[in-house]
Amino acid sequence: MHISKDIIGSVSQILSGKKITLGLTGSVAVTRIVDLARLLMRHGAEVYPVFTKSAKKLIQPRLLYWATGNKPVVKLTGLVEHVALCGNVPGKSDILLIAPASANTIGKIAAGIDDTPVTTCATSAMGEGIPVIVVPAMHESMYHHPVVVENIEKLKKLGVKFIDSKEEEGKAKIADNQEIVNFLISLLSQKTLLKGKNIIISAGPTVESIDPVRVISNRSSGKMGMALAEAALNYGASVTLVHGPCRVKVPHGALDISVESTAEMKNVILDKIKKADIFISAAAVSDYQLDQSFKTKISTDNPELVLKLIPTPKIIDEIKKHNPNIFLVAFRALTDLDDNAMIDNAFKRLKKASADLIIANDVQRPEAGFDVDTNEVIIIDKNKQIKKIDLSSKKAIANKIIETIIEKLDIHNHTKETG
Repeated sequence: MHISKDIIGSVSQILSGKKITLGLTGSVAVTRIVDLARLLMRHGAEVYPVFTKSAKKLIQPRLLYWATGNKPVVKLTGLVEHVALCGNVPGKSDILLIAPASANTIGKIAAGIDDTPVTTCATSAMGEGIPVIVVPAMHESMYHHPVVVENIEKLKKLGVKFIDSKEEEGKAKIADNQEIVNFLISLLSQKTLLKGKNIIISAGPTVESIDPVRVISNRSSGKMGMALAEAALNYGASVTLVHGPCRVKVPHGALDISVESTAEMKNVILDKIKKADIFISAAAVSDYQLDQSFKTKISTDNPELVLKLIPTPKIIDEIKKHNPNIFLVAFRALTDLDDNAMIDNAFKRLKKASADLIIANDVQRPEAGFDVDTNEVIIIDKNKQIKKIDLSSKKAIANKIIETIIEKLDIHNHTKETG
């Protein structure tokens, strides 16, 4: 196996077993496609690059060979590469993704012209019924040319799907890589595994007022909760995201409910919990609040200020009381403990909340915890079985948590038995 394939499935297995033919054309946005190919691979896909002559002038095929571990097609030979990839043969591609797609290539595909490996793959794929996804990238004036618009509409009527460009700075820029990956996941993944499941996820910090200006809060950014919401959506769940003030965007498709205080978060969650199948408590809920907040701003002239704090409600302990059948996932942020002590501490918390899983991590370890893109965690179930995830991106950890939930709910087996 090519060494570059060691990343396949490192974030999730949601595209495992999927074969993607990636068509590269003569748009300067082609320089971003290495990252796109690698991202698809990290979700489990095999990627096979195909070049036009113009694409070869902008990016070296051997760079895509390194990136994907599969030799790029730069011309058609007696091996009839277009048929091997997109024809009526065993092992054909699951999808043809043309990214970036220039106005020239879009026009040729619309006219049925087969004079590059990419356009010939498109003809073969369309004839075979393999989904074709086109991601345009060009100058804005070209994107709005009446014939280009007509060609895009023609291809849409023929079943070709387009991921719209972002129009900025006088250019129709290629869509973000994550948007492209999410689009492909929605077409190719095991999205039905959580279809019909209602998941509530709490995320970010909660905020308790001291006075109209000052608050008590914590360092949570909400990145873990948002990553969990995105992963759950990718598996087809209906997701309600209840979050405090966060510095990251809510994933498209989630029901977005913003709160501030712990009491507000508790009220929203308990109002919705009876109709939920799964609750993931990823929020860093404030542990204390003032016994009574000040109505006006506290003067800074005071030589000393003493505040009386009282505990906030423990939302996690209320969940099973309101919905005994819900699958409950708790989080436990700890500091200065070795793995064994952390497991014992988290397991006690799991038992107290009657949770089904608990995710423990030490927020003081390097590159782990709050406000970073990575973490290392230990997943513990109610039988004290553990699964340690070494330092990884929060997106990768989120996918592994969702996959663990699917495993514990035995959804894979249920799908096989009923489908």
